[in-house]
Amino acid sequence: MSELTLTIIKLGFLAVLWLFVLSAVSVIRTDLFGTRVTQAKAEPKSKVKQPKVPKPPRRRRGEPASAIVVEGTSVGMSAPLGDTPIVIGRGAECELRIDDEYVSTRHAVLRPQGGQWYVEDLGSTNGTFVGEVRVHKPTAVGPGTPVRIGKTILELQK
Repeated sequence: MSELTLTIIKLGFLAVLWLFVLSAVSVIRTDLFGTRVTQAKAEPKSKVKQPKVPKPPRRRRGEPASAIVVEGTSVGMSAPLGDTPIVIGRGAECELRIDDEYVSTRHAVLRPQGGQWYVEDLGSTNGTFVGEVRVHKPTAVGPGTPVRIGKTILELQK
């Protein structure tokens, strides 16, 4: 090979190497600082339409309003009960995040169905208990009934 060919190959390799380094730095910067968000110019207030926020459905008398941790490391934490299921666990995506070493990342779920709340274990290692009974299928939970997840106990309260 001629000197010119080797020099071109070396420069091409050097260019590819620098592209790799710059893309790695870009990814690290994005992970550390997040993406840059630009704000659009604000329109005059008279032209901006505010979206209508739907009202939450009315609860029937006697229905529980929230799931509250009553015993364990996360005492006092609560999640409001609505129309959507509530995932319980240690994971960041859980609606009721419990800091307990015996709780799985996605441990259990509380689901509304026909005016009643049901707890279902999501294949956790240590299981979910309603009272003293281990849950193997969706099980109805009423207000004041203790639900044990790891070393944490929670109840549905009005």
